Amino acid sequence: MDLENGRIRLRGGRCAACGDHHFPVGAACPRCGAREISVVPLAEQGVLWSWTVQRFPPPSPPYAVAGEAFTPFGLGYVELPDQVIVESLLTRADPRQLRIGMPMRLTALEVPTESGETATTFAFTPIDQGEA
Repeated sequence: MDLENGRIRLRGGRCAACGDHHFPVGAACPRCGAREISVVPLAEQGVLWSWTVQRFPPPSPPYAVAGEAFTPFGLGYVELPDQVIVESLLTRADPRQLRIGMPMRLTALEVPTESGETATTFAFTPIDQGEA
């Protein structure tokens, strides 16, 4: 994850041997094992491939934050066209607002940390009809 011109951007790996994209970038291709990996920007838009709502607090750090009231959150897989399927937080947790195949856009999300500070991570948010 990088910030590019004030916008969040995901970077993935692309294997020189087989062309496979993967996220996050690793030292070797998860498909063929080759070690010649290029770092490439991933698409900023995709479609929701699958999703769920996490309704109970994760049991351990870095996800568990002491003293914070738990709020359910959306978690999904977003398919980036011709690249990879990325597991991600979703900005919505209402099942009535999520459906498989809906267009999604990459965004930044502030999340609490164990120290009481916040950190910026990536998430995907639905693209509204007039936004596409």
